[in-house]
Amino acid sequence: MARLRSERLIPLFLAALAAASPAHSEPALLAPAPLIDAAPTRKLETGVFAGGCYWGVEGVFSHVQGVHLVKSGFAGGPRNRRVDYEQVSMGDTGFAESVRVTYDPKVVSYGTLLRIFFSVVADPTTLNYQMPDHGTQYRSALFPLNAEQDKAARAYLDQMGKSGLWKAPIVTRVERFTGFQDAAPDHQDFMVRNPRHPYIQRWDVAKVKALKAIFPSLYKDKPSA
Repeated sequence: MARLRSERLIPLFLAALAAASPAHSEPALLAPAPLIDAAPTRKLETGVFAGGCYWGVEGVFSHVQGVHLVKSGFAGGPRNRRVDYEQVSMGDTGFAESVRVTYDPKVVSYGTLLRIFFSVVADPTTLNYQMPDHGTQYRSALFPLNAEQDKAARAYLDQMGKSGLWKAPIVTRVERFTGFQDAAPDHQDFMVRNPRHPYIQRWDVAKVKALKAIFPSLYKDKPSA
């Protein structure tokens, strides 16, 4: 009953957030609670998510309780090819800007991370772009690292499509994990180190505010390194 009561307050949180956020920020949306989750296979789990510019994705996940480490980087391209930011930015490598999230499944589950991701980070209906960033390198994608995550990710995308919360079709894909490459050091912890950066202020600050408003019990003030 307590959870139901708190979820009834979500529209009020969203209305307040919309009033306080810049008009050009993407509105937050409370994604459904997952019906199927990934059973943990180890003490600390890892998830890989692509949802547009990795600065904001990293910024949001680093404020989630139970998340120990978030790294910005690249996933989705050929296994043996090495790339950097400039190469991926060309949009023809097959890689997407992504984040690798190391988390404690006793505190936050893979399914909950999916819910957070689609509530305040990524629009699952925009093909090969997120907000101002266009190209295959900014696609939204999930990269399961094991069978449990694969099952949960596919089930959640199907659940989202049937929920009626999005008017357009869900285009986020589950992709085969071929490895993760870290981005350069100056792209790590970017939001923490550059809080006044124009891009951060215009597009990403509202995402962290949405996380705090919609998932207050999962929000932590001090971000993970």
